[in-house]
Amino acid sequence: MHSDRRSSLGEARPLLEEAPPSYGATDGLDDAASESSPDEQQAMSKFSRADIIWILAGLWSGVLLGAFDGTVVATLLTPIGSQFKASNQASYIATSYLLSVCCFTPLYGRLADILGRKGAMLVALSLFGSGTIFCGLAPSMGTLIAARAVAGMGGGGVMTVASVTVSDFIPLKQRGLYQGMANILYGLGAGLGGPVGGWVNDMFGWRAAFFMQTPLLVFSFVVVATKVNISLPDAVRQQSLADKLRRIDVLGSVTLAMTVGCLLLGFSLKSSEELPWSHPLIYCLLVASVILGIAFVLVEKYWAPYPVMPLRLMTQRTPLAVSISNLLTSMSAFSTLYNVPLYFSAVRLDSAAKSGLHLLPHSIAISTGSVLAGWIMRKTGKLYGLTLASSFLTIIASVLITLWNEDSSVFHLWLDLIPQGFGMASFITSTLIAMIAGVYKEDMAVATGITYLFRTTGQVLGIIDAIRRTTEVIPQLEPTLRRAAVESYGDALRVVFICQVAINILGFIACLPIQENVLPGTHEEQEQHYRNRDNTDYRDDPDI
Repeated sequence: MHSDRRSSLGEARPLLEEAPPSYGATDGLDDAASESSPDEQQAMSKFSRADIIWILAGLWSGVLLGAFDGTVVATLLTPIGSQFKASNQASYIATSYLLSVCCFTPLYGRLADILGRKGAMLVALSLFGSGTIFCGLAPSMGTLIAARAVAGMGGGGVMTVASVTVSDFIPLKQRGLYQGMANILYGLGAGLGGPVGGWVNDMFGWRAAFFMQTPLLVFSFVVVATKVNISLPDAVRQQSLADKLRRIDVLGSVTLAMTVGCLLLGFSLKSSEELPWSHPLIYCLLVASVILGIAFVLVEKYWAPYPVMPLRLMTQRTPLAVSISNLLTSMSAFSTLYNVPLYFSAVRLDSAAKSGLHLLPHSIAISTGSVLAGWIMRKTGKLYGLTLASSFLTIIASVLITLWNEDSSVFHLWLDLIPQGFGMASFITSTLIAMIAGVYKEDMAVATGITYLFRTTGQVLGIIDAIRRTTEVIPQLEPTLRRAAVESYGDALRVVFICQVAINILGFIACLPIQENVLPGTHEEQEQHYRNRDNTDYRDDPDI
């Protein structure tokens, strides 16, 4: 069976039931939305304004919690390692979560089409929540690492399904603005996690930092369970649970997860354990990743009736360009975030607090850049020029960083990261909309999952590739040795920064093929847009 064919015309039906004209999103949620057209300002026939607010609150509270959890855990590594007398294993707490996120994120796109948005989100929240609670109860380091892996199984799904669900009832022309608001909440959660986690650890112990997430988790679960009522096609709704579960591409999911897991674990062990590429463990993991990747392609092409990652998506111009460019730019962005503080602590000999403070302008730029990108797409209905400009900003920032030296002014050291924040935030917003606009309606959920897969994989590779060494001893060295250590770090980091320039340039080139698709302003226009694509597709190439 050729799995890249659409299994039935029923699979091509719109995810949402056919709506009356002007089925647009309510725009009274924020001041910027008040500028919408009369059609956009009409309430949706299926969801009242209150319903939309509750749905967004349920989804975005999960997003905020996921970001909060990540930075909370980062502050707890030292006390956890000390209590279990296993400080050398503390880094695996973060690694296990990140690897799990990358492995399971792409699965939620198809899961959202099978179990529905509510069902997939509840699965994600259940895994994330149970893993987080088990972290607080963990009796040993090994148990805690396993619990973080369980949390990661749901953490990636929370982000993916939330994005998919919002796309169901927000027209594409406005979608970027809402993504920008979600990114602000994500940034808020990440910003609060560190200080709040540190305070809770000092006052009540590190276990309380996991348990304190329960109230927001319960809130998100209850709101999603009661308010997220988005209809799947009749053909899917009428199936029994057993029939729905049979639609899950188990073999494809397993081979995909193992392909990504072996690849990232090989790079992670190479970095954390400083093993050579020729080491049997590294070599076997990378070879296994290649073999499993080939097996995954064969499964998706010849076996799976409902592929977890349809190969036709990865052979289309826009999805392929979005995937590769997201992988590259995310890799560079996260390498920057980890290496810039290292530069200030190892080369400038600043305190840890001051080193981290240099990222503040960057964080502000991320929040404003994402919303600005959404506003531009809303006003112009265009995204191609915005995408290229955003990618170019990341190149400018990486070039500016490579020029840092002992004579660099304070002005440059504080502000050169701002283009990176603006560019990256705008880029991930515009490319997500480009992906959604460039695929068929029934592929939207899977395509969103693919976008998050490549983005999170790039993030993990960027973090793994970062130079992470202790710098606390440098200021205490005698002058000659201190100077040698500073120069060594400076030379090594300059090489890393130059590599980031090259990666950003490749990311810019990768996004050039992205197509400029119409961004509908209402759901009526959006459904017509998808119908036109479907009709054209079946007329021109009935074998797809």
